[in-house]
Amino acid sequence: MRLMLQVRDGEAAAFEQLVLRYQTRLVNVLEHLVGNRDQAEDLTQEVFLRVYRARKHYRVEAKFSTWLFTIANNLASNALRSRQRRREVNLQPRDSGATSARPLDLIIQASSGQMPARQLDKAEMRDIVRMAVGELNERQRMAVLLSKFEGMSYADIAETMDLSPQAIKSLLSRARVNLREVLEPYFQHGRRPAAENGRNETSDFRE
Repeated sequence: MRLMLQVRDGEAAAFEQLVLRYQTRLVNVLEHLVGNRDQAEDLTQEVFLRVYRARKHYRVEAKFSTWLFTIANNLASNALRSRQRRREVNLQPRDSGATSARPLDLIIQASSGQMPARQLDKAEMRDIVRMAVGELNERQRMAVLLSKFEGMSYADIAETMDLSPQAIKSLLSRARVNLREVLEPYFQHGRRPAAENGRNETSDFRE
């Protein structure tokens, strides 16, 4: 928030610091949402462009990160809707290596209540969890990423996604069930998620 206030006041160095602080986080979240690293990087640049264009009108009414990821969520949703209209083939995300292991561990624990019985290396765990998250619908995926990767509260996620806190609680509860169904057979028996089934981009409810 302090940096954004400095950006609003015309400090160029502050904007550079802002980009450095949030760029990787935005790219990682957007890659999970749109399923393509190159597009995630393009969308991240668009997020920062919109932030910069709106700098003079910035008001301290919410956390900066909430505002930032609201922009990212809207851009990702628009990109997915545009893809659906064009009927593009959904590409599998390539492993960037930038995502830390800890958020992935949190997703596993949240979905199964325990760490896997099978011993997995970090690369394998990152790949399988990314694939499992990709099986969630758009809203569940965004809620999980903001909760586990960004550590946002229900209230902040609700503001970002323009839903009620109760709706976010329901989304995350359903996401945990869906993740458990995908992850447990792999961790226990080595059965990989059926990636060929593709992502379900439709919302399972509206509140």
